[in-house]
Amino acid sequence: MNIIEETIEVAVPVRTAYNQWTQYKSFPRFMSTVKRVEQIRPNLTNWVIGFGPVRREFAAEIVEQIPDSHVVWRSLGGRSGHQGEVSFRTTEPDRTEISVRIRVKQHGAADLFSRFTHRVVRSELAHFKEFIEGLGQEGGAWRGSIRNGHVQPMEPEPPRSRVAHWPVG
Repeated sequence: MNIIEETIEVAVPVRTAYNQWTQYKSFPRFMSTVKRVEQIRPNLTNWVIGFGPVRREFAAEIVEQIPDSHVVWRSLGGRSGHQGEVSFRTTEPDRTEISVRIRVKQHGAADLFSRFTHRVVRSELAHFKEFIEGLGQEGGAWRGSIRNGHVQPMEPEPPRSRVAHWPVG
């Protein structure tokens, strides 16, 4: 297996970064190689990725997902499978480190494929940074957990303050 690792820091809180990341259907808006993502179930997605005229479709199972911490997945079926993990870590109150680690099955031109995939992951993380920092907030959220491929109940939303703030003046 080849291992690709890439890390980037984004200028949003960890909750915002994590919440946006879990909106898989939005990936084509900012990732140039992701053409379509369909969420079949909370723990199952179908992806269409492509570069130039080459297209590849695969299903991915989310085997573990802990809000504001990490998402672990594995591709299902296919000739060139992979496993991956994205983790989120607060570096400052409004900054988050995002680390991606992908293990790709080796085949034919493994070294060339690995270098290409590493560049793509780096580029796509930079696109995510630009996208989330430009928005300043997430476009949705899924706050459930997944352990061993099984969906756990969603965590309750924190209570919102009901204190009225009146303009001074």
